[in-house]
Amino acid sequence: MSTPPVQAPPLSKSRRAGDLLFLSGQLPRGADGQIVEGDVAVQTRQALSNLVAVLEANGGTTADVVKVTAWLTDRRHYKAFNDVYCEIFSAPFPARSVVVCDLVADADVEIEATAYIARS
Repeated sequence: MSTPPVQAPPLSKSRRAGDLLFLSGQLPRGADGQIVEGDVAVQTRQALSNLVAVLEANGGTTADVVKVTAWLTDRRHYKAFNDVYCEIFSAPFPARSVVVCDLVADADVEIEATAYIARS
């Protein structure tokens, strides 16, 4: 049985408001649009990779991120999530919230961010 195509939700990957860039929640989707297979570390790495791609497409880097919100499906995923998060972000770390809940997609993590990127 084949997986149905992923329908794009009605949102923008990012929106600017002055010097702030708001990045929509990124799921661990691969290039084919499907959720990557693997544990929460694999999924976190993919979601953060997707987030960084949107950030870089808007002229930013991880150093510009001031706030991150992450959703995990299980609090036991917290350590693995944190380990991967620390591979991508460094001190001073962005302010952050982590919420444990069900996700709309069949994934274990979703991550959004806000970045400060001063306009020239």
